[in-house]
Amino acid sequence: MFMKFSTQTISCPHCGHHQHIDVDGTCGDQDYYDDCRICCNPIHLRLHLDEARHKIELYIDSGDEQIY
Repeated sequence: MFMKFSTQTISCPHCGHHQHIDVDGTCGDQDYYDDCRICCNPIHLRLHLDEARHKIELYIDSGDEQIY
């Protein structure tokens, strides 16, 4: 068993400002957006629970990537 709640420090992919976010892995894999507290641009966060390795993987990008 591993911790499914934690606080992580991330860098905004737009302005580079460091900020703390609360990570809640109790609902499984998640895909959501949160606004940067400084520049107000959207930050795309993807949370993946790797049960086999007892890890929470957090992926962060600017959210403005286009799929063609």
